[in-house]
Amino acid sequence: MESIFKDRKIAIIGSGLIGQSWAMIFASVGYKVTIYDILQHQIDNALKQAEAQLKNLAEKGLLRGKLTHDQQFSCISGCTDIKETVKGAFFLQECIPENLEMKKNLYKQLDEIIDDNIIISSSTSTFMPSQFSGDMKHRAQVLVSHPVNPPYYVPLVEIVPSEHTKKDIPITTRALMSEVGQKPVVLSREIEGFALNRIQYAILNECWHLIADGILSVKDIDSVMSDGLGMRYAFLGPMETAHLNAEGFLSYCERYSKTINAVSQTFKPVPMMEGQVMEKVAKELEEMCPLEDLEKRRKWRDNCLTLLSQMKNDL
Repeated sequence: MESIFKDRKIAIIGSGLIGQSWAMIFASVGYKVTIYDILQHQIDNALKQAEAQLKNLAEKGLLRGKLTHDQQFSCISGCTDIKETVKGAFFLQECIPENLEMKKNLYKQLDEIIDDNIIISSSTSTFMPSQFSGDMKHRAQVLVSHPVNPPYYVPLVEIVPSEHTKKDIPITTRALMSEVGQKPVVLSREIEGFALNRIQYAILNECWHLIADGILSVKDIDSVMSDGLGMRYAFLGPMETAHLNAEGFLSYCERYSKTINAVSQTFKPVPMMEGQVMEKVAKELEEMCPLEDLEKRRKWRDNCLTLLSQMKNDL
């Protein structure tokens, strides 16, 4: 009888929230997952949090995969020995803080202990893979798999190779991400901000100007997205939305390209998010969601995202 568990190991470097989410995602289909951190109490806390989250998801009927929450948690272990963590793993997901020197030091350390077959994948949202792997002898095995926070609830993963990454590495990584229920996209090459953050920053920059110029309040800006654009973008991307808003994309361009260009010419330079406008935005956001309610609001967000994901899968 075929085992419900997989006889393959995945290493997670970093036991924070992103590391915990990745561990839960990989365990959902039965992979053996080892979480590494330098302090045992951090690992103990990560395991405790992961177990509680899996149990909570199961109680709400939102657990991924076919395994029970106990079976999934049994796939996850912790270790304070990085050599032991990496040993026998075919895939490694790095989840340490966004500090370039810290990443360079870690990858230098990994370079001395990994074999020629393991894939080294970074969760970074900030750095291109060549920035921390360029000097490695195993640099051809390194790429970025950037998740969207929180990864367990939002399935997109941006897979970003460097110019040194072997051609089969993104293909294998994409297959793994699809297997565990994520939605991977593969960039042809590395670029600052990847795709998601470039789009996100463009939106934030324009929102900033609309608030700074007194056009809309913070609450109304968010309503433009949550009650307008966001509702259709949750199911359709901007390109297919345009395709459907006319008789195909060629028709859309014929109708609207001049207007889009004319409005875009009025966009202002990229702002620095600081000063009085920053304080104004923070004040209005804290009126909408006080700082003491952030965790409660995050849980509400995560539940909404999970329900949305299930709805999309059922359509």
